[in-house]
Amino acid sequence: MKRKLNDDATMDGIMRETPAAIRVVLQRGMLCVGCPIASFHTVSDAAREHESDEDQLRRDLESAIERDAN
Repeated sequence: MKRKLNDDATMDGIMRETPAAIRVVLQRGMLCVGCPIASFHTVSDAAREHESDEDQLRRDLESAIERDAN
């Protein structure tokens, strides 16, 4: 079954559940790994804070989730 990125999921939760998402975050130069705010920030919040394209970030994270599930 394909896992879906939940709109309420925090960046910390996503990275804990899908370690492959850490690579996505690091490649984008985002500082979410180890950040105390990551446990509160959603994907939307993180994209806004890092002035990143939210749709592309979501696609990249969903790809990581899909890869991790296989």
